[in-house]
Amino acid sequence: MIKQILGKLPRKPSKSSQNDSNGDGVNVNSSLNPNSLNNSKPGSASSKSSGSRLSNGTLNSHSSSLNKSNEGKKTAPLASQAGPVSAPAVYEALPSFQDVPSSEREKDIKRQTLLELVDYISSVISKFNEVAMQEITRMLAANLFRTFPSLNHDNKLLEMYDLDEEEPAMDPAWPHLQIVYELLLRFVASPETDAKLAKRYIDHSFVLKLLDLFDSDDQREREYLKTILHRIYGKFMVHRPFIRKAINNIFYRFIFETEKHNGIAELLEILGSIINGFALPLKEEHKLFLVRALIPLHKPKCASMYHQQLSYCITQFVEKDFKLADTVIRGLLKYWPLTNSSKEVMFLGELEEVLEATQAAEFQRCMVPLSRQIGRCLSSSHFQVAERALFLWNNDHIRNLIIQNRKLILPIIFPALERNTSGHWNQAVQSLTLNVRKIFSDADQSLFDECLVRFKENEMKEKEIQEKRELTWKQLEDVAASTAVSNKAVLVSRFVSSTAIASSTSPKATAGS
Repeated sequence: MIKQILGKLPRKPSKSSQNDSNGDGVNVNSSLNPNSLNNSKPGSASSKSSGSRLSNGTLNSHSSSLNKSNEGKKTAPLASQAGPVSAPAVYEALPSFQDVPSSEREKDIKRQTLLELVDYISSVISKFNEVAMQEITRMLAANLFRTFPSLNHDNKLLEMYDLDEEEPAMDPAWPHLQIVYELLLRFVASPETDAKLAKRYIDHSFVLKLLDLFDSDDQREREYLKTILHRIYGKFMVHRPFIRKAINNIFYRFIFETEKHNGIAELLEILGSIINGFALPLKEEHKLFLVRALIPLHKPKCASMYHQQLSYCITQFVEKDFKLADTVIRGLLKYWPLTNSSKEVMFLGELEEVLEATQAAEFQRCMVPLSRQIGRCLSSSHFQVAERALFLWNNDHIRNLIIQNRKLILPIIFPALERNTSGHWNQAVQSLTLNVRKIFSDADQSLFDECLVRFKENEMKEKEIQEKRELTWKQLEDVAASTAVSNKAVLVSRFVSSTAIASSTSPKATAGS
């Protein structure tokens, strides 16, 4: 009986059908930024005031026709809702998005309007007035400036996977953003844009928000930003110190706080071009930027993501002022990796580029700590590290610097070379080591023989120390074994304990006794 009564009642469409209809109609429009759509209207008005062929009527006519058509379609359902309950069809489903004419789709209207603006900016032959600039920058801010999701949670997961193997992120809104970025690029590059007037609207706040967008996951967006910021830096000379300072602050936060930023490589690429244009002599501000920002950028674990651009910036500084070579090399040694072999190979490659631009006087200032680090690289069990260090002798300029200062360098690295010839597991490393030994022996045979004799003496001393150490431990084991049957504490003789302490703390004294 209840089923019969319920069967006579009118049925409502299911929630899934309502959601489908909303997904085709309302949700698509709600995903748009209403402010950006509204702000695009004043932009059209500004174009009208400056002699543009665009006007508010273009966008308003489309919007009004869209609203009228939607209102006409929604009137019948509303009237049916107010009708008697017994009506068999209470609701009328909205048409799917594919069935709506293109002239009534807001996204298409907005896209066509932006394309018309891009074409107008490219073909305009008169200067943009202040009203047009104000409306254009307002529209750009409404469409571009946004806050990215927080990555605090993602930072905990960075060590669980390799960033190099991560698939590149693609922003679903890029088809729209690309047109807006193209409009901004053409506006900044246009000869009809007066920098003295435009700096009121492309101001410090605008530049800061533009720099924030460099953290975008989408590489296509960062490439546009790189080009646009470089054009802004070239056109608005008044903003140049502020842009450099703002980039510094991004680097500081990345190095000492987050170690997470997607746009470091693009920012360094811009700076490489900026550094190349620095006038000589270099200002103290630029030298501080090298010491406080660029050199510490070698510290983060993800330095491989931007190392190529960083190495170019570092080399540009050394080529501009050769006296900075000592500062750069000591900075590299300060942040030299201890357990990351691939990063160590990168450092050796950058070191070669810096040494190639280094003169003899600056090399002599840092050659002792540098030789010690190269010696540790030569002794590395990772064949790529040892091989890359041996490749330094293939560079004529670096080889000449080493040969000129061989009396200090060879005694430091000779033990590593001698152990590699017979003890390294990689055949390529052994053959390269033999070539380097031959270079030193041909340059100064007497010094080479002297280092060889000293090396053999040190080897004999180390062998004697090792034998005495093993003997001491054997004596301790014998004393412990003789009293192991009883439960009494073992009393070690003063001679045995003092010998053990001496061998562990002062091997040279033990070897001489």
